[in-house]
Amino acid sequence: MSEAAENLNSGSSVEAALQEKGITVPEVSVPPGAAYVGYTISGNQVIISGQLPFKDGELFKTGILGKDVSLEEGQETAKVCALNVLGHLKNACGGDLDKVKKALKLEILVAATPEFKEPHVVANGASQLIKDAFGEEKGAHARVAYGVSTLPMGVAVEVAGTFEI
Repeated sequence: MSEAAENLNSGSSVEAALQEKGITVPEVSVPPGAAYVGYTISGNQVIISGQLPFKDGELFKTGILGKDVSLEEGQETAKVCALNVLGHLKNACGGDLDKVKKALKLEILVAATPEFKEPHVVANGASQLIKDAFGEEKGAHARVAYGVSTLPMGVAVEVAGTFEI
């Protein structure tokens, strides 16, 4: 079977676009670690809880930007978090990411030293993944990037998102 035919069988054009870049939306395998849910739906909005950088069931990157995590590692970690956002979003959409009409907002938290002044650059890893998934128009979103002193489990980045369906 050709790659194009396999992409057609992937279930959505969003996933096909990512597969062309060698990216697969993960199955959500790590349940929330506290008293909350992975996502909520209100009206036509899906709000995804903050996602940590789990990859294949393991933490991808821990540490602090400006101390023991490089800018490039931070961007890749943000991308992994955004993939987990897409995993929850896929569940919220009954398995079909084509139901997403618009990415509305991402919130990216970056564990950083007080001297680290580039959480917005780290956040580009997540933002670019969302644009790659949904395209320029549907993937363009509002965003906030925070530098914080600590994140759950010592991770370097956490990403949350809001989407219109």
